[in-house]
Amino acid sequence: MAPLPLPELSPDQRQTLLAVARRSIAWGLREGRPLPVAPEEFPEPLRARRAAFVTLTVGGELRGCIGHLEARQPLVRDVADNAFAAAFRDPRFPPVAGWELERLRIGISVLTPATPLSFGSEAELLAQIEPGLDGLILEDGLARGTFLPSVWSSLPDRRDFLRHLKLKAGLPVDHWSERLRVSRYRTESFGEGEVEV
Repeated sequence: MAPLPLPELSPDQRQTLLAVARRSIAWGLREGRPLPVAPEEFPEPLRARRAAFVTLTVGGELRGCIGHLEARQPLVRDVADNAFAAAFRDPRFPPVAGWELERLRIGISVLTPATPLSFGSEAELLAQIEPGLDGLILEDGLARGTFLPSVWSSLPDRRDFLRHLKLKAGLPVDHWSERLRVSRYRTESFGEGEVEV
């Protein structure tokens, strides 16, 4: 069963979230913490509890990506917190420096709630995955990893997608166990330069 779609954000609401993300990074450079936001000052769709990822790129290359898989707080606050974390707390990259701010391109992915998949074999699992649409969460014991739907652009084959997700979770590519759990979600994704106001 595919995740239920959530109402799409308007172009103005998308633009607001992108502006909040950029302000949070600038605030982080000065203050060392995420931009404080008052959710009640934003329209209802941005106050709703939703999970989001913020992805930063420079010249088309990844510069940071941090997010939440479960809705924990109002969307506008989640975006502010994750933009700061992507810029300064992604362990794969050094913290963003002030001179990089203008070069950063910000992308936001708002997630649907994840739904678990039911399968008895890897073949059954692969048959259920919808390339280009599904984000996946893979868990086995303490091992856990996720790929956003945007990863399909670089890993378009279902089997490759799943193998690389296993590696990201710290498992071998041929790993299989009865404890393996996989859930799927969808995203509403948008970035700077893509939003018409």
